[in-house]
Amino acid sequence: MRQELLSLPKGLAEEVSKNLVMVARLIDEDPEQAYAYSRIALRLASRVAAVREAAGFAAYATQKYSEALAEFRAAKRMTGSVELWPVMADCERGLGRPERALAMAGEPEVQKLDKAGQVEMRLVAAGARRDQGQLEAAIVTLQSPELASSAVQPWTARLRYAYADALLAAGREDEAREWFGKALEADKEGATDASDRLAELDGVEFVDAAIDLSDDDEVGNDDLAEDDRDEDIEDEDDEDIEDEDPAEVAAAERATDVTEYYDEDDEEYESLEQSAADADVRGDKA
Repeated sequence: MRQELLSLPKGLAEEVSKNLVMVARLIDEDPEQAYAYSRIALRLASRVAAVREAAGFAAYATQKYSEALAEFRAAKRMTGSVELWPVMADCERGLGRPERALAMAGEPEVQKLDKAGQVEMRLVAAGARRDQGQLEAAIVTLQSPELASSAVQPWTARLRYAYADALLAAGREDEAREWFGKALEADKEGATDASDRLAELDGVEFVDAAIDLSDDDEVGNDDLAEDDRDEDIEDEDDEDIEDEDPAEVAAAERATDVTEYYDEDDEEYESLEQSAADADVRGDKA
């Protein structure tokens, strides 16, 4: 890439380089923003193959498959390299043309790919088979010396994971569990969710402990607050009792026994001569 940018004027090369750096930095965490930076670089230097390739990957990450395919084709024409062949085939899948992806899997370009590229092409071809509902054919496509090898390569986890997923889709659950386990063994960087898939197969459910703890804290705080309120009420009642004149209290009690009582849910006094049922209801409310 550096060599390609040297063909540009110094100031322009620096500006294009800055945008390409931002594309690489953001493409995983913020694809849309990466795509925006790629468009700037493309406007500045559309004749640079590295720029076309970066623009293609940014479009691919945002599922703009037609645009991505056009950029990849342009980069391929400029460089003559076939290394983008698998991702170009996957763009065909994204455009709903799995038959074209399968056709590309049989082209001579595949033989020019390095081992990683050939494995990637196999993954794309298997995906195309699944797009067409050919699950068993997808499983057979993934069966290869690379899958059977015990050596762990950069592509091993993804290959084993794809194989396990195809087995599960075909209803071969026991085999799928075995291969998800093998994928997990090879997945040192967490590139797949093999551990989650295994847990799902085993019926394990994960609960967010942080949420549970926060809920418990809220309940505990509510209980404490309620206890404090109760204590405050009791203290107020105690103070009121201490301040009252005993003679006045006795007189008030006698008056209540003879005439009426106060329902705190009602704004008016009610007579005790009401029906017993009404009195029970009021008692429940109080």
